[in-house]
Parts: sequence; structure tokens; C-alpha cells
Amino acid sequence: MELSTINKNVLDEENKGAEETFQFIVIRLGEEQYGIDIRNIDTIVKMQPITRIPKMPPFLKGVINMRGEVIPVISMRLKMGLEQDVLTKATRIIVLKLEQEGNVGFIVDEVKEVVTLSVNEIEKLTYNSKEEKTNLINAVGKHNGDLISLFDLNAITLEG
Repeated sequence: MELSTINKNVLDEENKGAEETFQFIVIRLGEEQYGIDIRNIDTIVKMQPITRIPKMPPFLKGVINMRGEVIPVISMRLKMGLEQDVLTKATRIIVLKLEQEGNVGFIVDEVKEVVTLSVNEIEKLTYNSKEEKTNLINAVGKHNGDLISLFDLNAITLEG
């Protein structure tokens, strides 16, 4: 048997034990931590002036112009039924690529870190089918003893 074949077999054996991992950006809203799948993030920018649009739901703060693209901006606090945003030096707008909506900005209190979670560290949440389909959290991640609520980005819409 050739050396390269032996090395390939050894590598295949090592990879069998490897579990799938996912990376999340951990953000803070109030006192809670939430995770956003890093694959959906376009960019993260400091808070900037937002142009208000009349007759929009309260959680839709308006739009920003980023590199010539007009991007709607959502207050994640208001979307989730929390209190009004408190803007600080740590406040950021995370621009996400959403399947149904295109690029959308989320106002968050703080961007904390990037974490890597294995499949074993993520627990899917199950809901009664009679409950509203507007629940924005679909799983909880366990990282260093902390729980991180993971957003279901497919459930986020610009509608009230």
C-alpha cells in the first residue's frame, strides 16, 4: 500500500469522529444573549442616522444607505416585545442577508463575540403548532456554561 493511501485512510478515520460545527455572532439585547448564524451576516456597522419612513410598524425604525443600497433597519428589541432601544457607544447595526426580505439591518445593544457550537451544544426548541409562527428563537446553544438563544432568521419579517 502506498504512503499516500495510508495517510488518506488515517485522515478519513480522524474525520469520522468530527462533529459538525456552526459559528454564531453573540449579541446582547438588554440582559440576554442571542446568537446569529455567521453565514447570514453581511456586515456590522456602528450606529448611524436612520431615515424614518411614515406609517411603518414601530419596530421598523427606517432605512440607511449603505454603499448605495437602501437597507431597512429593525429594532430587535421592539420586534421581540422588549423595551425601547437605548443607544450607547456599543450599539451596532448588523446587516443580515435574509431569504425573503433581502438585506435587513438589526439594531442590537452590543456585539460580544463569535462562538463555535457543535451539534451537541445546540438544542432545538419545539413549539405547539397552535402557537404563533412569529417566534424568533428556534434553538438554544450552550457555551461555557451560558445559554445563548439562537435566532430563526427565516421567521423574521418586516411585517407587524
